[in-house]
Amino acid sequence: MTVVDGQAAPASVRPVGLGRGYRFELVKLLSQWRIRVLLLACWLAPAVFVAAVSQQSDLPVDTLFGRLMNITGWAGPLVLLGFAGSYALPLLTSLVAGDVFAAEDRLGTWRHLLVAMRSYRRIFVSKALASGTVILLLVLGLAVSSTVGGLVAVGGQPLVGLDGHLLSSGDAALKVILAWVCVLAPTLALAGIGLLGSVALGRSPMGLLLPAVVALVMTVAQLLPLPVVVRLALPTYAFISWNGLFTDPVQFGPLLIGVGVSLVWAVVATALAYILFVRRDFTDLTYDGAGRRVLTAGLLPLAGLVGVTVAVVAVATPASGSGIDQAKLQRSLSVEFAHLYRIQAAQLHRPDVTEEQLAASTECTKGGGLVEAEGPGNDWRCVVSWHLPGISATGQAIYQLDVTSDGRYVADGDGPKEVNGYFQVRTPEGDRPNPLWQFDGNVELLASTKG
Repeated sequence: MTVVDGQAAPASVRPVGLGRGYRFELVKLLSQWRIRVLLLACWLAPAVFVAAVSQQSDLPVDTLFGRLMNITGWAGPLVLLGFAGSYALPLLTSLVAGDVFAAEDRLGTWRHLLVAMRSYRRIFVSKALASGTVILLLVLGLAVSSTVGGLVAVGGQPLVGLDGHLLSSGDAALKVILAWVCVLAPTLALAGIGLLGSVALGRSPMGLLLPAVVALVMTVAQLLPLPVVVRLALPTYAFISWNGLFTDPVQFGPLLIGVGVSLVWAVVATALAYILFVRRDFTDLTYDGAGRRVLTAGLLPLAGLVGVTVAVVAVATPASGSGIDQAKLQRSLSVEFAHLYRIQAAQLHRPDVTEEQLAASTECTKGGGLVEAEGPGNDWRCVVSWHLPGISATGQAIYQLDVTSDGRYVADGDGPKEVNGYFQVRTPEGDRPNPLWQFDGNVELLASTKG
């Protein structure tokens, strides 16, 4: 008879590899009917929406590039991008990243997952990568679908930029792609906040809603008369700053700051979520949120991050005040008017003139000259003057401007009617939209752009 004088040491169990964990989490997400419906909607609905709106006479003129939707198909994906940054992308990140950890709490499956994967770190990374992949597929669907819808419905005609210069179809395509790529940064920031809420608040619905709530608060902040350094230091500013791609030269300053701040937020929020996750007690089956740690390890660090980014932006840039002043507005309107004047001259088969020959200049007042000519408002009035070669008289056109706090303005022509007083011009080919009647422009908020 053989005598066993000791037990063999248990074989070490290796954690599941990151690749297998990622595929497992991705399959779990894609098997949910809610995620499948979102993917289907993001890949089909934008095309239908853009194609339908582009065929209407009543266009969304209060949206950037909305008034161009029936002129070129490149306007459609930009209109949808403006809508997505305010509403769709925060909601999508809430439904995906905001639920990726909380779902395990609701279903009570943490024990099975921990036994199977045997690594907190790999569980977190797998879930974060899987949710990021799904969000990327949703954003890609919005971009591709809206672009296809616009091109099929209207075509790939050149696009008028926010300074009036004409972008060829190739340039417009490139900038539309870049604009959608740029909003990936704030989307990742919201996804990081979603991971943090999902880890910290457990099955509480507040975890699911956290990215949408944060985005809503920051969107409201962008509408308030806050200093420009505060606007630039918020991650959601990158949902707006892509409009700087459509000027010549490109307004890289606000765009790079917005993207950089968003990426910092994405890293910090995800790191906080990871710290809370690895410290969590998974033996408590009634876990319903981290309680006080949500405040100390979640919200306070993010509030501190706002303070740090505001300080860094204030030191690194010469921006001050609202970022909108009389000189910037006058210069922007002069440049855009000169570009659009050439487009109108081409429509009417008039002799071409250069911007230098026109020598357009602008005089703007705010509130009838009774208030300081600075900051946003719908009480700006501008008079544009220009010259034509061989003609001694000076041409003049009046515009009423509605300037928003993000630097965008809508110029509404107020005469003379031969120049900008009517929404169409009569050309040899028939009536065409008058490029000088109403148009969108953009003022760069950073003072460093002053010439």
